[in-house]
Amino acid sequence: MKLPAVFLCATLSLGAAEPLVLWYSEPAKLWTDALPVGNGRLGAMVFGGVEHERIQFNEQTVWTGEPHNYAHPGAYKVLPQLRELLFAGKQAEAEKLGMAEFMGIPVRQKAYQAFGDIEIDQPAAGVSNYHRSLDLDTAISSVRFESRGVTYDREVLASWPAQVIAVRLTSSQPGKLDFAVGLKSAHAGSVIEALPGGIISMRGHVAESAIHFEARLVVKTEGGRLIAEGNRISVAGATGATLILSGATNFKNYQDVSADPVKRNDSYLRNISAYDALKSAHIVDHRKLFSRLKLDLGTTPAAKQPTDQRILAFAKGNDPALVSLLFQYGRYLMIGSSRPGGQPANLQGLWNDSNTPAWDSKYTVNINTEMNYWPAEDTNLAECQLALFDALKEVAASGAITAREMYNARGWVLHHNFDLWRGTAPINASNHGIWQTGGAWLSTHLWEHYVYGGDKVFLRNTAYPIMRGAALFFVDALVVDPKSGKLITGPSNSPEHGGLVMGPTMDRQIVRTLFGQVIAASEILGVDAGLRQQLTEMRARILPNEIGTFGQLKEWMWDVDDRKDDHRHVSHLWGVFPGSDITAYGTPETFAAARQSLLFRGDGATGWSMGWKLNLWARFLDGDHAYKILQNLIEPASDKAPGVPSHPGVFKNLFDAHPPFQIDGNFGATSGIAEMLLQSHDPHATSTSSDQKPMISLLPALPAAFPNGSIEGLRARGGVDVSIWWKSGKLEHATLTAHGTGQIRVRYEGREAVLRVKQGQPLYFTGFSGLR
Repeated sequence: MKLPAVFLCATLSLGAAEPLVLWYSEPAKLWTDALPVGNGRLGAMVFGGVEHERIQFNEQTVWTGEPHNYAHPGAYKVLPQLRELLFAGKQAEAEKLGMAEFMGIPVRQKAYQAFGDIEIDQPAAGVSNYHRSLDLDTAISSVRFESRGVTYDREVLASWPAQVIAVRLTSSQPGKLDFAVGLKSAHAGSVIEALPGGIISMRGHVAESAIHFEARLVVKTEGGRLIAEGNRISVAGATGATLILSGATNFKNYQDVSADPVKRNDSYLRNISAYDALKSAHIVDHRKLFSRLKLDLGTTPAAKQPTDQRILAFAKGNDPALVSLLFQYGRYLMIGSSRPGGQPANLQGLWNDSNTPAWDSKYTVNINTEMNYWPAEDTNLAECQLALFDALKEVAASGAITAREMYNARGWVLHHNFDLWRGTAPINASNHGIWQTGGAWLSTHLWEHYVYGGDKVFLRNTAYPIMRGAALFFVDALVVDPKSGKLITGPSNSPEHGGLVMGPTMDRQIVRTLFGQVIAASEILGVDAGLRQQLTEMRARILPNEIGTFGQLKEWMWDVDDRKDDHRHVSHLWGVFPGSDITAYGTPETFAAARQSLLFRGDGATGWSMGWKLNLWARFLDGDHAYKILQNLIEPASDKAPGVPSHPGVFKNLFDAHPPFQIDGNFGATSGIAEMLLQSHDPHATSTSSDQKPMISLLPALPAAFPNGSIEGLRARGGVDVSIWWKSGKLEHATLTAHGTGQIRVRYEGREAVLRVKQGQPLYFTGFSGLR
């Protein structure tokens, strides 16, 4: 067999795609119309009002609560009884006992909070030529309008290098800029005052919480007069003005709230440069991340319309550039909500205007937090996931207490939520809160980061200790199913469906994967030979995936699936995506059964669930079905608008809607689009053997809706950068650039080849014309 034609060649480009800009012809009416900016720590929603501008802002550590451990001391004593009841089919009794004796203390965790608003009042009359936009390439939100023959511009950005939010106001004619600005707190009892030198300070605390905060707004003008009026500042006769917002709390870590927010703001504001320099540094910093990847799916006249009109027309029109925009929007939101050294992206990323947000805007780890980071590695934003790994170090520490007190087990455990205070015990209700594999699932993200990047220092110092602890928990916590003699988890549930059970399929897939990854990591690092052997033996004894009466993948140990069940969670399909327990080439019968299960679930769902289904249909190698889900996901969403029923999809600002807004669907969409174009999840890339060659599948689920296009800057497992060009639905060529020297495997249209690569040298691949 001959190898296909491959050549070393420089990467080609099809040219620039349509500008990556969301834009509108009117100000935002609802919060979900407003446009987000963020620097990972501070975020803001820009409404774009003319006479009254609202810029609602957040800081990632403004939460309710205080340092607290949620573990239920001695709860492990009821474990045998819980398991006995569940094995006997007495689910209701088990759930009642679990609620009374096996829940976290307290039974609910704490909530992410709003911080405040910048309010700008600017007189205007006879307004025309209004334009509101968000440029994803520069991460700047802009507003422009004309009034009385003068053009007024506003820019809003959230700078990571400067750690502030900046607002720039200008007029096209000298001396025509007049406005008043103030701060509004989201928390009662806050003290807001104008200080000397054009500064407004807002100090306060979160009710019934250890969190104290300060926000500080600095106003600088070019020309005109600056007047302090109570707790506001007025500017008259200026040509330009810059507002610099800094915000901070007393939070240091989940056990320490001794920081001084005033001193923190002092340090942030001490070295602020002029706006042009601040803006330039911001753009350079943002583009270092954002510009790594380019996607071109083609452009039609629909791309010339305002974004809200494009969303309305998408299902019945032809607007591939909107898919590109949504894809890049997910990457933009990740950069804006998750930076190294900060908190990970929560249920709303960073953006929240409520003190009673849905599901507390926490970290829900039975799907939502993980989905937030699905596109991190393959869309070239690996360092954005470091905030999650920092949180995992803390969760592992608190989870060790929960493992000991509630399971009498070593290692650490995390149930289906954690908060700023790193709660790891079961919360809310026993029928869905007692779920053991949240920490195990998140631990697989550590392995994925290593598989994509190959950093052995990271594997040794960061990933392996956390992964090892997650595996040790299950060494102690797995039990024998008396019917099959196999190892299972329990008590647990199949999120968030069917109540408290023993050994749901999802759990078994996750634990089997975790054990395999810890085995591989220990081989690579040359450590823990004894544990490796123990995990190998136990892994082989875990109850395997099973096919049910209807040809479906069973969700539970019992064959009780309902063909008419359209539940939003598809938990038992974890082994298809994001796992690789079930693949088209490795386990074809189970793969077909999993596909049947997804068909039973249907194509409709909440926003984030459609994000998951998009990825699943891509993994099922059905691009047209994946595109159908994408069409459903881009339906116009509604939530809390007068007279309009709630509907999943995307809001006018492209935020994903459960509804209400959950950011996970945005990240799920970005991940799913990437999976349509490139996959590298083959078991050979993630198996327990450390010497397997990565498998890279090109255009595995390309839909007919994208006949021509290119994507430059994707990453594949095994440390390979991939760019792909296609025309008329067929591969034209791809370049593959490896971070090491060795062999890779390439798959296209079901055919495979083994290719030799040299570190840093692009491999130019044109297909399999040379194969016989």
